[in-house]
Amino acid sequence: MTNDIVALIEYYEKEKGIDRDKIVAALEFSFVSAYRKMVPGADAIETLRAEVDTKKNTTKIFASLTIVADDDHQDKFNEVPITIALKKDANAQIDGQLEFNVTPKDFGRIAVQTAKQTMMQRLRQAEKEMIYEEFKDRAGDVVSGTVRRFERNDVMVDLGKFEGIMPNKERVQGEDYNIGDRIRCYVLAVENEGRGPEIILSRSHPNFVRRLFEAEVNEISDHTVEIRAIARESGFRTKVAVWSNDPKVDPVGACVGMRGARVKNIVRELNNEKVDIIRWSDDPAELVREALKPAELITISVNKADKIVNVTVSEEDLSKAIGRKGQNARLSSRLMGWDVQVRRDETKEEQFRDKIGGVAHTLGEQLGITDELAAKLTLIGGVSAEMIIDMPADFLAGALEIGEEEAEAILGRANSIVAGGIIPA
Repeated sequence: MTNDIVALIEYYEKEKGIDRDKIVAALEFSFVSAYRKMVPGADAIETLRAEVDTKKNTTKIFASLTIVADDDHQDKFNEVPITIALKKDANAQIDGQLEFNVTPKDFGRIAVQTAKQTMMQRLRQAEKEMIYEEFKDRAGDVVSGTVRRFERNDVMVDLGKFEGIMPNKERVQGEDYNIGDRIRCYVLAVENEGRGPEIILSRSHPNFVRRLFEAEVNEISDHTVEIRAIARESGFRTKVAVWSNDPKVDPVGACVGMRGARVKNIVRELNNEKVDIIRWSDDPAELVREALKPAELITISVNKADKIVNVTVSEEDLSKAIGRKGQNARLSSRLMGWDVQVRRDETKEEQFRDKIGGVAHTLGEQLGITDELAAKLTLIGGVSAEMIIDMPADFLAGALEIGEEEAEAILGRANSIVAGGIIPA
């Protein structure tokens, strides 16, 4: 062996953490492959093995041959005559196996370059197997790493001995990374297919937020407080529903922390993504009221069969309940697992229309006009005779879409009412 092979062994053992026996086994396999390529006819040898002595830096190749009678010796690559076998081992018998050293002169130096590439392939495979063994049970954990490089829009993250990949779809919209940045990620999966084991990372998965809360809030880690549901649109807003097993512990307060310290740490890790912490309830009506805060709900209608919740809010609270681009209502639906439908409350509007309708009908009777014409008159401010007499005839004609003579007649009746006279027929 040459010094660079020895250095390679040391590197993979110390830096990559691969067991020395596995490294030596990979090296022995590589030298066998090199022997078969270098020695004419060696491909025909069925059983070969290499013996590497890392202390003496020596490599030997051995072939296992079948012992045959002298007259039956035909395959020089896999058979040895009994007379030659007895010289090596006095106990040799026909049909037995005997191993011979077939190492060519200066084989170690010549074979190094041929063996090195094969060895590297075997060591990379061993490294991947080690990745899978170490990480196969860590799916769902949060790990820290350093951004190493980019492959298209995927981010390759250095996790120490291993490397993880954060696919573009698992990135958070609006987050930019630079080489050397220290980031925390959620281990989404450890896959062992196709190209070999891969550690798939994510910063957009809802469970990333769950793990951050578990790490930051002691009451969650000791199961006093439980996260019942999470809905997230990464980079924008997350809703977390929490519940306490202990009636003395406020689940929302525990997650927020003293002066908001706990949730601030989580928001900082999420690059100022908005986080709503709400109190969980098994009652859909109560849960939707919490989920849609700060909007005040006027009515709540629950359809348990179809899992639909209909709520009404005032005109002022409609934008709060729906949220930007429907985000608040959409996240509330995901959090509950119900279809949350938000509508504007039209009760006051209906009451106003009824009141206006009553005024218009009375006014119509007084002025001797139809309810339809009276309704138009009230909408332009003519709710009483006193208000109408100040309106010019041409204005009334245009607003009510009537002739000026009819407008003059209406003004005349209005003046009579005000003066206390009798309305002409």
